[in-house]
Formats: sequence, structure tokens, C-alpha cells
Amino acid sequence: MSTDGYSKRYSEGMATRRSVLGDAWVDRAEANKTEFDAPFQELITEAAWGHVWSGPTWTKRERSMVTIALLAALGHDDEVAMHVRATANTGATADDLREAMLHVAIYAGVPAANHAIKIIKQTLAEMQSGEKK
Repeated sequence: MSTDGYSKRYSEGMATRRSVLGDAWVDRAEANKTEFDAPFQELITEAAWGHVWSGPTWTKRERSMVTIALLAALGHDDEVAMHVRATANTGATADDLREAMLHVAIYAGVPAANHAIKIIKQTLAEMQSGEKK
């Protein structure tokens, strides 16, 4: 256990989660956490952020592109937008996202890519104009 009462993996995950999503996003998620979803939040912080996103092999840019492609292929629209906003911190570019959507179109289907492209374009435009969601 680390000094904050959580596992080392959780602490690493929280640091990575904050570096990718930003403090404001994580602070809101933590503030909205209840007894009901606290175990889920701990799970994703340890597993997704502490294990997968904190691994040494891929860069955050690479993980970002793969994550967005997978979320697009699975139709997880809110998560696509959230991870597109996170590209401001991961270094994935609009060109990277376009290439990822070409892969989604071929390997997961044109409708999935088409819908995700709409979300990505809207989110990138919001980011460029300074809008916050």
C-alpha cells in the first residue's frame, strides 16, 4: 500500500489519469463518486489507468489513438469525445485521429467510423474555439 491508503498501481493510475484527462475532469469524477460507484472508480483507476495506460511500451499518443479507435468501433460516443479532448494532453493529432478512423472504417465498419468522425469533428471544433463540455 502507498501512503495514501491505496495500492501503488492505484496511485500510478491516478497520476496517469490526471495527466491524460486533466485535473478538472478527474476532480469532477471524484467529487461525483458515490458509495455505489466507488469500487468501479477504483477498478478503472487501477486497471485502465494504472496498468494499461501507465505501461512502458507505448506512448500516451499511441494509447490515445488505439483507445479512440476502439471506442469508435464499439460506439461509445461519450467516451470518444472525452478521449478526443484528452488528445490535448496525449499529443495525438487530428491527422492521427483521421488515420485511426480509416482503420475503424475498414475493420469495424463504415457506419461506426462515420458516426465517430462526426463526434471527433465536433469535439475538435469545440476544443479549437475554447468551448468546454
